[in-house]
Amino acid sequence: MAVDAVKLNEYLRKWQKVLRLQDWDILYRIIDVEWRKSGDIKIDADNKMAMVLINNNAVVSNLEEIIIHELLHLKLWGLDQMIEGYVNMVFGLDSNDCKRDFAMDVFFKELESTVEDLTKGYLESSGGDKPCTRRLEKMIKEEIEK
Repeated sequence: MAVDAVKLNEYLRKWQKVLRLQDWDILYRIIDVEWRKSGDIKIDADNKMAMVLINNNAVVSNLEEIIIHELLHLKLWGLDQMIEGYVNMVFGLDSNDCKRDFAMDVFFKELESTVEDLTKGYLESSGGDKPCTRRLEKMIKEEIEK
């Protein structure tokens, strides 16, 4: 199912305002090549510009959820960069260092978990569609079919 560009833009502007990101120039691009993600965001903090990427080939069951998720990454970008910088300062830049790898892994899991929780909360409080349970449904199907 193709991404509805009108809805995408509507959700983007709505959540840009709700999350108080009006001082950012936020664009979007619909991606039409094979890609493992539903969405992503690229950030140019120096120029306060961001590009939300949405996968046109993925099964997007809740476009609004993806938009909120990616904009929350923008909202938390400063903290994200600070913690990454701290991990690099403490553990160095050697990607083969198991201590650094562990710290980065824990950080990214916590970041994604926090962004997901906030996304679900915003979505629910706004009366939007229920959060996507596709990952849970896949886990259940794999468990049952064993």
